[in-house]
Amino acid sequence: MAEYQKIEYRIGKDGKIVETVVDGISGPHCTKVTEEIEQAMGEIESQEFLPDYYQDSNILTQTESQSQSLEQQG
Repeated sequence: MAEYQKIEYRIGKDGKIVETVVDGISGPHCTKVTEEIEQAMGEIESQEFLPDYYQDSNILTQTESQSQSLEQQG
């Protein structure tokens, strides 16, 4: 049986689209699920992650490690 996933799209009067992964997806998998839709919509101006993205403590550690690596390279 397919897993339930809920993604919400709000379109402002200025034409900006806000995408929110609401339910059924946690961790970096949410970016994979929305990737094709985002490509079809065009340029992404900004991206914010909800707490569910960091639900797995390993993800937080990976993100911190990537940040530190970028700081060391810069």
